[in-house]
Amino acid sequence: MKIVVLDGYTENPGDLSWEGLEKLGELTVYDRIPYDTEAVVGHIGDAEAVYVNKVPLTREVMDACPSLRFIGVLATGYNVVDTEAAKEKGITVCNIPSYGTNAVGQFAIGLLLEICHHVGHHSQAVMEGKWTSNPDWCFWDYPLIELAGKTMGIIGYGRIGQCTGRIAQALGMKVLAYDSYKNPELESDTCLYTDLEELLEKSDVISLHCPLFPDTQGIINKENIGKMKDGVIILNNSRGPLIVEEDLAEALKSGKVMAAGLDVVSTEPIKPDNPLLSAPNCIITPHISWASKESRQRLMDFAVDNLVQFINGTPVNVVNP
Repeated sequence: MKIVVLDGYTENPGDLSWEGLEKLGELTVYDRIPYDTEAVVGHIGDAEAVYVNKVPLTREVMDACPSLRFIGVLATGYNVVDTEAAKEKGITVCNIPSYGTNAVGQFAIGLLLEICHHVGHHSQAVMEGKWTSNPDWCFWDYPLIELAGKTMGIIGYGRIGQCTGRIAQALGMKVLAYDSYKNPELESDTCLYTDLEELLEKSDVISLHCPLFPDTQGIINKENIGKMKDGVIILNNSRGPLIVEEDLAEALKSGKVMAAGLDVVSTEPIKPDNPLLSAPNCIITPHISWASKESRQRLMDFAVDNLVQFINGTPVNVVNP
């Protein structure tokens, strides 16, 4: 079996091994390729199995690659693949649904703690001599925020939302959860399901952990921001288009939103004219919540197992059954 990885660098910049896939066939790994159809087709060639993260696999690509039988997505989201076209052609598409739960939940809280304490800024200030020259024994350049007793609203209470919620509760926060599926066993004195309106009105921190669907796209917009508390904190390390970026930028400038911590934006890499780049009190990191070595190793293990199960005739994690 010929196996091709089209954009392998972000999954494995050199600290992991492709050995698991090498055992299954003739493997070719490209760090990155152009996204145009001709280039994608040329790199796939007559491969039977292809792995992608962000390279688009369109109907045109599949038409030009008749040997293709298996598409493995090196991620949870699979919107880069035309799954209907793949189904019509008998191509199995598999994703990896749960490799980064702990890493992403941890990162969401990391963004929040950075907003609350500005650790990086204050460390840099010390290195630049500001503490040495300070007349007092301590100083701070931003208000410092204690989270105990505050309320975190979590939009999307699946695996990652629940992980974030557990950490928030460990910090002494109360959690309001909004999700189309409710698990009553998760409710307690410090965690309750609610509707979106109540979550927006009562939360001190709002953290996004929902998929990108038509009804969630732009869920953080001018109207919904207007329903929030003055000085709310917004976190997003789920999907960039969940936020109307112009509306969030204006809310940061006005102070309605005190701060935002973002690991995703609407177009990635971020464009130089993104309004959030000039918005005050906005932390933006380059979509790295998922990228701990432990998380990427789990992703690699699942990716290999997906192909093994396909070869054995018992495919798992199929998104186009």
